Amino acid sequence: MAVYGYTRVSTQTQADEGESLGAQQRRVEGYAQMIDLTVNRHFVERGVSGSVPLASRPEGAELLALVKPGDTIITPKLDRMFRSSLDALEVLGKLKARGVSLHMIDLGGDVTGNGISKLVFTILSAVAEAERDRIRERITDVKKDQKQRGRYLGGKVPFGYKVGSDGELVEVAEQQQAIREMVELKAQGRPLRAISEVMKAKGYTISHVAVKDIIQRAAPDPI
Repeated sequence: MAVYGYTRVSTQTQADEGESLGAQQRRVEGYAQMIDLTVNRHFVERGVSGSVPLASRPEGAELLALVKPGDTIITPKLDRMFRSSLDALEVLGKLKARGVSLHMIDLGGDVTGNGISKLVFTILSAVAEAERDRIRERITDVKKDQKQRGRYLGGKVPFGYKVGSDGELVEVAEQQQAIREMVELKAQGRPLRAISEVMKAKGYTISHVAVKDIIQRAAPDPI
């Protein structure tokens, strides 16, 4: 039977400065001694975000590939190891099926064999996932606000605009005139391919599909 410790810090700065890593490892060692175990090896994840699933982290992937039936993993806290309740419960189920014990010190010990600890584990995992959901919602709200204010959020810059120095989309006069011409030609009944050819003659290489998108943005009525 082997005993492995798992610790993690989120940023390279923390890893370089050793912030919390030493404390995490000492906590794992102390817990192991308390239950008459000896840690054979520490897996230290340096500068890896908690948003990365355990199996996708360098040290986490190696740990999961190494453990055998009867082995024990010790980690100081839930958030050192898992990004969400789904990730946590999936890994927990696989470890339990393989006969590997997982001890989380902040949850009171072995979460693979203690009913109360498993209950707390599930609840706290769900809380952690809910918190990350709220963070994603806040990010979405910020992007929505930036979009409404004409901020450039990445990707291809729309025809008729350029990115200003403050990150806002700024109209390009010549291209805006071309857009007005496309809208007028469509209103006259000209087909999209014909409009595309007119634009090409004016120096704008725009496909008929792009013409449709541009007109719909400028004049949202159905084409």
